[in-house]
Amino acid sequence: MTALHPSCVRVNEIIEAAGIAGRVRILPEAAPTAQSAADQVGVEVGAIANSLIFRTASDRPLLVMTSGAHRVDTKVVAEVIGEKIGRADADFVRRHTGQPIGGVAPVGHPTPITTLIDEDLAQFPELWAAGGIPHAVFPLTFDELVALTGGTVTRVA
Repeated sequence: MTALHPSCVRVNEIIEAAGIAGRVRILPEAAPTAQSAADQVGVEVGAIANSLIFRTASDRPLLVMTSGAHRVDTKVVAEVIGEKIGRADADFVRRHTGQPIGGVAPVGHPTPITTLIDEDLAQFPELWAAGGIPHAVFPLTFDELVALTGGTVTRVA
């Protein structure tokens, strides 16, 4: 058996400590999109909890956990947090999360990141989130995602 990537190990440690039953699962192929993750896991795309890092106007990271079924509306999110947001490049994402774009987990970052959670994710009994690398995902419930991240549930699309 191959050893898990250190980012996946860290995510597993955090979710285990939080009492979450699911563990990081390595997919046969990278899942750079919510649809590719959904296809490999066998769920509808809306049950994929995408981890998207944005750069705020004050140059801080913002993590938005959104349903794979839609896109984040940056104007809506800017109203929620009280400042404009924009795309974060790969270097910014890696610096603030320690993880690559396409594999950013909701946890396991060097320092806590302000997190918003898409209210639409609540409709799914089981969610799947990235596990720290593009080939990794793990299952959890909406309530577990909220508790794990300390995120604010809101409309993001």
